[in-house]
Amino acid sequence: MTDKILEEIVKPLLDWYDSGHRMLPWRENKNAYRIWVSEIMLQQTRVEAVKPYFARFMEKFPDIADLANAQDELLLKYWEGLGYYSRVRNMKKAAVMIMQEYDGKMPDKRDELLKLPGIGSYTAGAIASIAFDRAVPAVDGNVLRILSRVRMDADNISEPAVKKRVEQELTEIMPKDRPGDFNQAMMELGAVVCVPNGAAKCEQCPWSYLCRAKAQGRVTEYPVKEKKKERKIELKTVLVIKDGETVAIHKRPPKGLLAGMYELPMLDGHLKEKEVIGRLKDIGLMPLRIEYLGEAKHIFTHKEWHMIGYAVRVDELEKMAQNEQKLIFVKPQETQEHYPIPAAFGAFTAHINIKLGNEKFIGET
Repeated sequence: MTDKILEEIVKPLLDWYDSGHRMLPWRENKNAYRIWVSEIMLQQTRVEAVKPYFARFMEKFPDIADLANAQDELLLKYWEGLGYYSRVRNMKKAAVMIMQEYDGKMPDKRDELLKLPGIGSYTAGAIASIAFDRAVPAVDGNVLRILSRVRMDADNISEPAVKKRVEQELTEIMPKDRPGDFNQAMMELGAVVCVPNGAAKCEQCPWSYLCRAKAQGRVTEYPVKEKKKERKIELKTVLVIKDGETVAIHKRPPKGLLAGMYELPMLDGHLKEKEVIGRLKDIGLMPLRIEYLGEAKHIFTHKEWHMIGYAVRVDELEKMAQNEQKLIFVKPQETQEHYPIPAAFGAFTAHINIKLGNEKFIGET
C-alpha cells in the first residue's frame, strides 16, 4: 500500500518546478536522442561539467546514425574526461541496434528501451517519460534520497528490492498528463535542494511542510544505504618519456579498465630512479636525464591508483627497436584529436602540454 504522503507531493513539486527550473540544453525539446545522451553523461558527473561535453558531442554525433557509425577512437576522444568509458561504448552498441532493429528510431516504450545495451530502469524511465510522455518513473539515487527523507523511510536504498518498490509506488501517483515534468522535477529537487551529505536546503524545498525527517531534525540520517567497500589501492609509476619533439604513449588492452584508451607508459609499484633507468634500458631506451614529477591519485569505482611520476629525456625515440611495451611516439598536439587519454593521467600530461577533456577547449571561441 502506497504511503499517503506520496499523494501530497505531486502538486507542490510541479508548482515549484514550474516556478523556475534550470534551463538545460537537453530540455530544449523532447528529442529522445539528446535526452539519452544527456542522461548517460550525467551519471557520476555534475551538470555544469557535462554542458560543454554535451554540446561538442551533439555537434560531432548529431543523431543515432552518426553515433552508430562513429569510429571507436574518435568516440572515446569526445568522451575523454567523463570517465566510465564502457558507457559510451554501450551507447554505440545501442545505436547500432536501433538502426538495425528499430529503423533508426528510438523505441518509445520502457520495456523496449531496457533491451538496449547500457540502458537500465532509470534511463529507460527518463527517456520514455520525457521524450514520449509515458507514465513510467525514473528512479535514481536523487529520487531515493528525497523520498527517504520526506517519508523517513529507513529501508536500505542500496537494495534492488527497495528501488523496485519505489518505482511501483511512484507509478501509482504519477500525473498521467505530465510524467516527464514530474520525473524531471524529482531530479531537479534532488540535484539543487535536497542534496546529499547533510547540506539540504530545506528552506527552499516545496515539501518542507510535509517532510518528516525535517520535522524531527533528522535529515542527515537519511537515506540509509550500504557502506561502500574499501577500494583496492594500486601503486603505479608513470613515465613521461620524451625526446626533442615526441612523447611515448601506449594503448591499453581492448578489455578491462580504460579499455582501448591511450596512456603514458606505466609500471607497477613505486620505483626509484635507478629502477626506472634499468627498465628503460631493457626495452632499448637510453635515458639522458630523469626528473621526479611528484605524486598523484586517481579514484575509480573499485580501486585507487596512487601514482608517482618521472619525466625521462631520451635520445632519438624514433630509432628505438621494437619492444614488448608497444610504445608509440607522437607529438603532444596530435593527442588533442587522435589519441583518447584518460583523466587519470592529467597530473602528468600537464608536463608535456597535453590537455585532457574540457581543458583542451578552454580559450576557444
